[in-house]
Parts: sequence; C-alpha cells; structure tokens
Amino acid sequence: MRSRYSAFALELASYLLHSWHPDTRPASLELDEGVKWLGLVIEDTVAGGPFDAEGIVEFTAIGRDADGRFEQRERSRFSRVDGRWMYVDGIGA
Repeated sequence: MRSRYSAFALELASYLLHSWHPDTRPASLELDEGVKWLGLVIEDTVAGGPFDAEGIVEFTAIGRDADGRFEQRERSRFSRVDGRWMYVDGIGA
C-alpha cells in the first residue's frame, strides 16, 4: 500500500499498473496531475502477513487540489501473485 501511495505521489502510472492484479487491472491509467499528495495513514490491516495469500488495508490518503485539502478513504484488497502483493480492488470507506 505504501509503495502504491508513493507511486501516486510521484505520478508513476507504470508502477501502479504493474502492481495491479491482472484480473482487475485497467488497460491504462490517467493520473490527475493537479493533485498533490500530502500524507498516508494506515487505519487498519487484515491478514497480509508473510504466510497469507490475501490481505486488506484500510487507509486515508490526504491530498490537495485546486479546491483545497481533501481525504480519500479506501478499504483495499491485495492478493499475492508469484510472491508479490498486487492491488485487487477497493471500496470507499
């Protein structure tokens, strides 16, 4: 989760696509260049340890855009594929 947040902050769309599960990955990704990401708070985790195949991360990402400061909350599912954690999907929290 932290690496994906960093990729959003650095506008690294290729990393985001590479770390997205192949079953749910979009063909392309367009990032909003007007957003400046200011911080990430991990609110909760479920599973996702070294012996788990799946995990959940609930987080709040803090950003700023032309309209001011905002918070994005999500509960994200991850799955381990060939030893690497891949983002599956998420729902707003």
